[in-house]
Amino acid sequence: MTSPFDLTGRIALVTGSSRGIGRSIADGLADAGATIVLNGVDAGRLESACTDLAEKHGADRVHARAFDITDGESVDQAIQWIESHVGPIDILFNNAGVQHRQPLVDVSLDDWRRVIDIDVTGAFLVGRTVARGMIDRGAGKIVNICSVQSDLARPTIGPYTAAKGALRNLTRAMTAEWARHGLQVNGIAPGYIHTEMTQNLVDDEEFNAWILGRTPAGRWGSVADIVGPAVWLASQASNYVNGQVIFVDGGMSVVV
Repeated sequence: MTSPFDLTGRIALVTGSSRGIGRSIADGLADAGATIVLNGVDAGRLESACTDLAEKHGADRVHARAFDITDGESVDQAIQWIESHVGPIDILFNNAGVQHRQPLVDVSLDDWRRVIDIDVTGAFLVGRTVARGMIDRGAGKIVNICSVQSDLARPTIGPYTAAKGALRNLTRAMTAEWARHGLQVNGIAPGYIHTEMTQNLVDDEEFNAWILGRTPAGRWGSVADIVGPAVWLASQASNYVNGQVIFVDGGMSVVV
């Protein structure tokens, strides 16, 4: 019998996948058999990631397309190119996102808009464009990478908290409209994950101690911790899971 987690023959687009969580998700999907399309705005970093993953999985199963997820025209052109040159997108991970650390009273309107545009509007634009093809085909998997901050808040990350809360409800809105067409739309909400982008927080002794004490698992998450849930939500094993946000946070969100 074929495993319900087997992604052989599926085509997956992962935004923001030249490094960090996105790259690990793309790698994990490819390990499960998928053909992957990487995305980013830094062409050099994207090309490097594509080369590395192609060496592991084969050049025929690893592709890359640099485009700005906040630009509707660029998104339309990129999705059209992917579906023409690689194939119809079966799986989409809206992973691209940014953080901004500053007290709310000091946040500029430009910085507020930048976080909202990338973390929410980008997911809407890419999700909407990809969903049109999925709806026509009667099947598709969309996974939005939310955050523990979709439900929680802490000082100095107000724009990010607002954006990730909106992304949680965008996941529900997508489900309400697209589930009837055979799509499953869900989210993954990582807790504090140790990546190159959070290394400065890990190195902060006071903050690191707070994380270790605040998280029941007693450790930071790793990018590998996200891969299993990602493959599950991308696979046939989750065909009746819809509109859910799965917290992968070591228990942080369930304790006070």
